[in-house]
Amino acid sequence: MSRTGPAPVAGCDEVGRGTWAGPVVACALILDPRRVPSGLADSKTLSPRRRQALDGAIRDCCVDLAIGLAGADEIDRMNILQATLLAMRRAVDALRQRPALVLVDGNQAPALTMPVRTLVGGDATEPLISAASIVAKVWRDAHMTRLAERHPGYGFERHFGYGTAQHLQALRTLGPCAEHRHSFAPVRRVVALRSGTAPVAP
Repeated sequence: MSRTGPAPVAGCDEVGRGTWAGPVVACALILDPRRVPSGLADSKTLSPRRRQALDGAIRDCCVDLAIGLAGADEIDRMNILQATLLAMRRAVDALRQRPALVLVDGNQAPALTMPVRTLVGGDATEPLISAASIVAKVWRDAHMTRLAERHPGYGFERHFGYGTAQHLQALRTLGPCAEHRHSFAPVRRVVALRSGTAPVAP
């Protein structure tokens, strides 16, 4: 449920943990408790059109909102969990207001200077986290669409970096670009095949 009172509570969630390319993106936000949009839910359960509509409604109701990223190079260097926690910390640190408490989806808390409460399944049950999930997803999809112009041929504007047959074929044809996560097994296998250090799969 949403919190009221003089000390603001923030929600934080991330998207893009399982993709082969692009950053992991976190959103932290504080909503006006008197104007929480209806229909908030886990972003994965919503259609793109519904996410876009809710993104606008959330931004209209926000007291504060910030986005934090961790790029593919950071993911490769520190692993996806630590990069996810870093993106969350960057998002919270970028808020103009200091929250008294941060509600985070999952069971892993980023290292913050204020109290954190983790909620497993929070993106489906806590409106603040649901809102953060939606904004992060819409922002990341738009970011991947822009990256598709910089790195044509991979189809980022369609699959947003997730593993698909088209993405795998593009990787095999073009090799990875700067946005690919070399520590992820599908990308690592393609690099090995293209370098001749692994047998070609039948």
